[in-house]
Amino acid sequence: MSHDGIDRLTLPTLGDLDWVPATTRPDLLAPSVAEALARWTAQDPRVAEQVAVVEIDPDLADTATLNAAHDLPPAVSANCVLVAGRRGGDERIAAAVVRATTRADVNTRVRSLLDVRKASFLPMDRAVVESGMEYGGITPIGLPEGWRVLLDAAVATDGEAALIGSGLRRSKLLLPGALLARLPGVELVEGLGVPVG
Repeated sequence: MSHDGIDRLTLPTLGDLDWVPATTRPDLLAPSVAEALARWTAQDPRVAEQVAVVEIDPDLADTATLNAAHDLPPAVSANCVLVAGRRGGDERIAAAVVRATTRADVNTRVRSLLDVRKASFLPMDRAVVESGMEYGGITPIGLPEGWRVLLDAAVATDGEAALIGSGLRRSKLLLPGALLARLPGVELVEGLGVPVG
């Protein structure tokens, strides 16, 4: 393990799935995700070694369904939701990434960070068109410039993996949470995810 908590040599694996380096399978990534991974790899070679992708049945893309089908621990999965709010005539959009065992605190934490009166989930049709990703596969990697990426600090725990979308419903990405925290533009937020229920 390196001093920054990121193992430089081992491709992460999880469950009974056949993981491969994500940079070797751009066909399993939304175009914007593949481009963002290539740029990120150029800045940080650990990305090529530490970001894995796996092809899945798109009917199993939802977190609970995938976890049940492949006996994956729910705590590893991280969900990415798109949230929007307005301040005057200015629309502010952010991605909120939290562990699947929690939910994004949209009404308090996200609203405050966006400095808007009201924050709500971006409608599905807009989320798909504007992100360039498939619904159920939206990921913090490769989002449009100008969108904030808020990452719950609990996802960035050293030694813990994060299972996230690939931009497509037919695949998933897996990478160390500590590496995801180093994605260009990410803002680490304490308490972004709150317990479900």
